[in-house]
Order: sequence, then C-alpha cells, then structure tokens
Amino acid sequence: MEKLIFSISLLLLLLDGCYGGKVGVCYGRSADDLPTPAKVVQLIKQHNIKYVRIYDYNSQVLKAFANTSIELMIGVPNSDLKPFSQFQSNADTWLKNSVLPYYPTTKITYITVGAESTDDPHTNASSFVVPAMQNVLTALKKVGLSRRIKVSTTLSLGVLSRSFPPSAGAFNSSYAYFLRPMLEFLAENQSPFMVDLYPYYAYRDSPNNVSLDYVLFESSSEVIDPNTGLLYKNMFDAQVDALYYALTALNFRTIKIMVTETGWPTKGSPKEKGAASPDNAETYNSNIIRHTVTNQGTPSKPGEAMDVYIFSLFNENRKTGLDSERNWGLFYPDQTSVYQLDFTGKNGGFRSNSSGGNSRGRSESWCIASSKASEIELRGALDWACGPGNVDCTAIQPSQPCFQPDTLVSHASFVFNSYFQQNGGTDVACSFGGVGVKVNKDPSYDKCVYITAGGNNTKATNASALNSSASTSRGNESLVWNLSLCLVILLLFSLQTTNSQAL
Repeated sequence: MEKLIFSISLLLLLLDGCYGGKVGVCYGRSADDLPTPAKVVQLIKQHNIKYVRIYDYNSQVLKAFANTSIELMIGVPNSDLKPFSQFQSNADTWLKNSVLPYYPTTKITYITVGAESTDDPHTNASSFVVPAMQNVLTALKKVGLSRRIKVSTTLSLGVLSRSFPPSAGAFNSSYAYFLRPMLEFLAENQSPFMVDLYPYYAYRDSPNNVSLDYVLFESSSEVIDPNTGLLYKNMFDAQVDALYYALTALNFRTIKIMVTETGWPTKGSPKEKGAASPDNAETYNSNIIRHTVTNQGTPSKPGEAMDVYIFSLFNENRKTGLDSERNWGLFYPDQTSVYQLDFTGKNGGFRSNSSGGNSRGRSESWCIASSKASEIELRGALDWACGPGNVDCTAIQPSQPCFQPDTLVSHASFVFNSYFQQNGGTDVACSFGGVGVKVNKDPSYDKCVYITAGGNNTKATNASALNSSASTSRGNESLVWNLSLCLVILLLFSLQTTNSQAL
C-alpha cells in the first residue's frame, strides 16, 4: 500500500509538468452595454475558450458558468481586503455564502485576493493582502478545498525596481514589508506568482527607444542580456525573466509565474494613435497565444509552460483615463469580433488579411549578399548570423550542399536568406548593416536550396541542414519532450500499480 501511495504521489507531481501553457481571457464588466452573463458564456464556448478570469464573485456570473467545465478564476476586490484580513469569520462567511453554493458545478480553480494592490495610491490595500490570503486559505482548508482551489494575488510589473537587463531584475525594496510574506505564502502553498504584464505601455511611453516589432513578437533582431548572454526577441519574455531573476535573488526558486493580464488596445487617445490599433492588437494577441500553447518558455526557462490570460473579453465603456482604457476588448457588445483570433494557436500566430495572404507581407522574395560589400563587412555579418543570429550554418560547411562555390559572397547569401526567412521576411531582416539585398529570383542552385517564407524546402538533401525559427523549434521540441515524458510516467505508474497490487 505504501508503494501505491508513493506511486500516486509521484504521478501527480510529475504530471504537473506534462500540460502545456493555458490561454485564458479576462471577463471585465466595467461597462453598461454588455450582454447577459448567460450570453457571454455561450460566446466563450463558441470560441473554445476554456479559462476565464473575473474580478469579483458576482452570483449571476457564477451561475452562468455552471456545468460548462470552463475553469474560473474569481477575485476578492481590494475593497474587501481589510474585513477579510481582520476576522477569520468574514472569510468563512464569504466562502459559505458566495462561493460554495456554486461549487463544484461552477469549476472555480483560483481565488485572487486583491488586484494590483501596490498600485493603489489612495489606500493601504497591500498591507491587508497576506492576512486576507491566509484567512481565505484557512476557510478553504475547513471545507477540504485548499488543494483544489489555489489562492494568490495579482500584481503589476511596478513591483520591480529594475527590469532591464532581465538578469538584474529586482523587487522594489519599498514593498519588502508585503512581498516577502506574500512570497513565503506562495512557496509554502505552491501557488503561482500572478502578474499583469503590458509591453504595450513600454512602447506607447517610449516609442523612440522601444521597437514596435520587439513588443509585438515580430522582431528580426535580438536584445542581448550582457550578464547572461541570453538573447531576447520580444519584451514579454524579458519582463517575465526579470521577475524570475527577482524571485531567485530572494531565494524563491520554486514559485512559478502566471500572467493574469496581457493584451493590446484597439483604439487610443491622440498620443496613442501610433500604438493602439486593431492590427497591432491582433498581431500581439495572436503571437502571445502561439508563444504560450507551444511552450516556448523564455530564454532563462526554455520550454517551461506558463499560463496567460488575455485582457479583455469586451471593451469597458465605464473605465476612466485615456481612450485605450476603454478599448481592450476582443468582442463588441453585440458579440461580433473586433478582429479574428484563434485561441488554439494552431494558425501559427499569423493572421490573414482579406486577400488570404499574411498581413505582415511575407512574399516570394529572398535575401542575398551584395556583391559590392567588402570582405570585412560580409565576414562580420556572416559571423553574427551564424552566432547570435541563431542561423544553422551547417549547409555551407565542407561536403555540405551549399559549400560550393567556396566564396564569402555565396556563403553569406545563403546564411542571409536563412535569417531573413526565419525572421519575418522584412526589410530589416535583410539589412545586415547595408550588405543584404532583397531579390525576387530564387538563388537556389544544384542541391543548395534557399528556403522561402515559412522555411519550406522541396529537396530533402538540404532540408536536414536548415532549422526553422529557433524559438518555434525550441517550443515544438519541448512539447514533444513533454508528451514523451508523460507517456513514460504513465507507463511506469501503470507498472508500479500492478506490482503494488500483486504484493
């Protein structure tokens, strides 16, 4: 029996790593024109959304999600933190009257106690968070639900005093009174560190210093962390890793990060017009979904699954502030889509325009080295592409299909094109300091095949020498590895169970 119990415990522990990243949606209701909760649930089911975050515990909403199998994250608003922290009986009564009547018919899996409490300048909300979390957890323990419903709180990136380079990530010391006990609570109860991340704001507030492509997951270049040598192709990963390094600096290495809000607005005030648009929103959200479901992880934690919630289901016309605050919605109040989004991530993260092509403009073009470039320029660009640029340069090595002719221009042309195609086929991706040239004629020759958009080749002799985008490749490999690991675990568990029963 002891062996059987051990086997089950081991299975549950290991299976936690067998599931891919989950994509959810935030269902905010600060609006006076939204459809009824029942209609909202039908919309969510129609679009195959399986994870939803709400910001309170509205009874009509909880009822609407009954018998749907949609996993729900509910919230204790900041206004409830003080009474929840003062008396255990308040948390007990709340759980009894506002949660248990709907559970487990409504599948509640997380409770967020407070939301971005450190950003509230008018109250001392953050001082109440940890005691309130503890009382909510105690209430759950009393009814035997502390393992089924996880308790945490959501924070903004403002809890960091430094976020760049990622390896220098550090928490703001002014929040130490709150953060350390909160992190101890999360580590002890295996709850996630919940954070709301918005690369949009970094670009909006500093467009001259931050590349739009970098925040949209479309960058053809990389930002190097000088302390670790890790390469970052998007700001989201850099922000997540900054949090992981900050956690590590305080010796909290086992806490996992969950992104409880991220997204992009479709409309903004005059100062936001260069950033807030349906096109950018579609690009960002499509790419973050693909990034999540393929388990790409981050440069410091490649292949590690992380759950992400897109903000938000609807535009919320009662919110104050700039126009963007009211225009983050994926759907209009009439339940039509603001833009098309595939929550499965199976479309590779790229959206299609009305003509059926990719809206980022990938076309049948190639990138080659300029015959007018100097040897020093070509050598420098070639070395960079085969190194930090992550291009697989096997095909230009001796005895490989693209080694001949053994000239710098020929080798650089093949490598330039590989980088160009793997990084969006944009003008920037064919720059190489001015020594790259875009052409419309296929440079392929003999058995040396220059890949086209998407990295597709027709000749097997060269296909083995090339990689697709490095980040996508890592994500796919980790997904295959995870699935293989799960199969092995299940097999071992089955054998162990059989042996235990025989004993």
